[in-house]
Amino acid sequence: MTQPPRPPHPRVPVAPRTVEHRWEQFYRYGPYVVLTLATLVSAVAAGLLMTRDEMYTAGALVAAAYGLQAWWGRARPRTAPAAPAAVAYYALRTVLAFALTWLNPFFAIYAALGYFDVEPLLPKPAVRVGLLTTAATLAGSQSGGLPPASLMNWVAFGALYGLNAGLALFFWHAGLREVEKARVQAETIAELERTNIRLEEAMAENAALHAQLLVQAREAGVDDERRRLAAEIHDTLAQGLTGIITQLQAVASTRDTDPPTARVHLERAAALARHSLGEARRSVHDLAPAALEHDDLPVALGRTVTGYAERSGARADLTVTGTVEPLHDEVGATLLRIAEEALANAARHSGATRAGVTLSYMGDEITLDVRDDGCGFDPAALPPHSGAGGFGLRGMRARAERIAGTVEIETGPGQGTAVSARVPLVRRT
Repeated sequence: MTQPPRPPHPRVPVAPRTVEHRWEQFYRYGPYVVLTLATLVSAVAAGLLMTRDEMYTAGALVAAAYGLQAWWGRARPRTAPAAPAAVAYYALRTVLAFALTWLNPFFAIYAALGYFDVEPLLPKPAVRVGLLTTAATLAGSQSGGLPPASLMNWVAFGALYGLNAGLALFFWHAGLREVEKARVQAETIAELERTNIRLEEAMAENAALHAQLLVQAREAGVDDERRRLAAEIHDTLAQGLTGIITQLQAVASTRDTDPPTARVHLERAAALARHSLGEARRSVHDLAPAALEHDDLPVALGRTVTGYAERSGARADLTVTGTVEPLHDEVGATLLRIAEEALANAARHSGATRAGVTLSYMGDEITLDVRDDGCGFDPAALPPHSGAGGFGLRGMRARAERIAGTVEIETGPGQGTAVSARVPLVRRT
């Protein structure tokens, strides 16, 4: 029976090799490869360049170089950069490479290792010395061997040494700049990451604050709408019901003795009921008072003053000063409600026989003054608002403050009352 085919063996992913990993491999195995290559090339040319004694000496030095490299391979993993053991290894290897190059110029291949690992092995002040020493060994090889055999060889050695030393120092400094640039970039990236973290934290905090502000704004809007409706109900339903009660009381007192007068009071009560119902509907929908729907503020105030005089029997006059201008609905409604409240208070509490309303257009402001000759009162003796009573003075001030205005009260026992409202003159657009 045939067996089912085995599934293919899963391939284990191989981590990509980094530059640091490749340099690590070179530091571990590179010296062996370079020394072997230098030995093979030198052996090929040994018959032309070396005596028999020099060959034996070179062989001993090559064996010493392999032994040095084997020792360093075991010591290197536990040796810190620029430690004394690392300096000793670099110095011994450089001496061996110089001696081998002295015997055979092709051993300069091995001496070139001094360019590649000088920084991890030597402390920074000694790096320049290591580079210059390696440059001397290579220049000697390139000029025909050490020691130079003639004046021309010495001239070539000097020129080649300058070239090798200059190039070695140039590339070393260039490498230092690249390392510094990489360090700065790494620090910049780290700082940007920290900044991004702080920014994300700030954004999260701002989101929480934004949510909190939305909740507070919603609560403030609810409270503001509640106060608006309370004030509107007080200024419309409460005043209307008070007027209806007054007219019905007059009907009760005159229906037997003076039926025509009772009928007039009854008609006024019905008219007040219809007007109050309409104002209540407008208040719920946040519309302007019916008196301002087709007329401007002076005309609406004139009707309010006339109605107050008819209901209370007191003399009431309206005076308008300045140039009449079309007002924003909110400004007109605020001043009209304040006038209605002030006259209603005069009718209910003061026993005034005369009242005067003055509306003054004053450029960027508009003022409303309502004065009566009633009994007045002591503002300091007013009971605190309990929530069950009216919104009289407090409601007038709240209305004015909603449009950046003010309300001031001047009164005293037996001195009458003066209500003065001052608001910005915002024109209708």
